Amino acid sequence: MRVRVLLLVGIAAVTFGISGCHGTGNAPAINKAASQSYPMRGVVVGTDPANGEVILKHDAISGLMPAMTMPYHLEDPSALSELHPGDLITATLLADHDAAGPINLRLKNIVVIAQARPDYKPAVSYHVPAKGDEVPNFKLLNQSNHAIDLKQFRGKVVVMTFIYTRCPLADFCPRMSRNFAEIDKALQSNPALYKNTHLLSVSFDPTYDTPKVLRSYGGAYTGNFTNETFQHWDFAAPSVADLPSMEQFFDVGVTPGENGTLQHSLSTVVIGKDGKIIAFYPTNDWTPAQVLADVHSAAS
Repeated sequence: MRVRVLLLVGIAAVTFGISGCHGTGNAPAINKAASQSYPMRGVVVGTDPANGEVILKHDAISGLMPAMTMPYHLEDPSALSELHPGDLITATLLADHDAAGPINLRLKNIVVIAQARPDYKPAVSYHVPAKGDEVPNFKLLNQSNHAIDLKQFRGKVVVMTFIYTRCPLADFCPRMSRNFAEIDKALQSNPALYKNTHLLSVSFDPTYDTPKVLRSYGGAYTGNFTNETFQHWDFAAPSVADLPSMEQFFDVGVTPGENGTLQHSLSTVVIGKDGKIIAFYPTNDWTPAQVLADVHSAAS
């Protein structure tokens, strides 16, 4: 069974290089404005409590480094007790940048998506979407204050992602919305395909992301602003009561951050005309071209 445990891990100040060697001496001056966030996914090889580090064998990190095994620093050593060899995790890797390249690498937003220890019983189990999975008929309230549900889009190929409008990280929710804007524009050039597809951006912040907020946010990303009719792209949110089940089905981990922010993972899916999963993208490194290829395949 795949499970998820959310661990909030703060920013550390220990520096080590891309090679995986431990840093020594004082950390160089950091230009905080140059800090960047990267989603990552990997398997825990071991932990080093003395140094407050976890050793990960991770996948390639888009825009930063190839797949490798190396240690990453955690500020709170107690978080290491929740990580065990063999655990599959996702996390946010923070990296500062200077003239020499990325430095001061550290982890936050650690999510265990597959636990190696069978004796651990998490409170919540997360489903990882797989091709062929039938999507439940989740109900939402859209930007026009209309109740919608996923079943009403049967017969169309649906591309769906998760966002929240206050997201401050350019490579997370804003990147998903920019990608969707590109997909929407590309589909408009093919009227037949456009008619048989639909885009859906789902907020996991229903208390703040009211229909009025979603309408303003959506109009900005379509480029039509107050003239947007939202015929092809809905911005919607489930109720507070329904939100957990939707997050769990689509493998979206969300936990409160500082100053009203939400720390979260990503999830983008392509749903076929029959309401079943065609493709699942759990990070931000997918491209509009990849998703458009999925859409063309599913539509045909």
